[in-house]
Amino acid sequence: MEYRYKTKGTCSTTIIVDLDGDIVRSVKFVGGCKGNTQGISALTAGMKAQDVIRRCRGIRCGARPTSCPDQLAAALTQALANR
Repeated sequence: MEYRYKTKGTCSTTIIVDLDGDIVRSVKFVGGCKGNTQGISALTAGMKAQDVIRRCRGIRCGARPTSCPDQLAAALTQALANR
């Protein structure tokens, strides 16, 4: 299942998540810091969505109240709720 999430408060604008049940198949960030978002995508592929949520929720980017990993946790939370 592909899910698109419009981010809030980050340099990335959209996160595209592909889930196979509760397993993250792939993550693609539109915008953001290329190296960091590619790293997040590579590290989360094959993980259970709940594990990604648990590890990424609450991470901040500098003084911002959120980050790309935190927004990924929000995207996955919403994707799981909408399936």
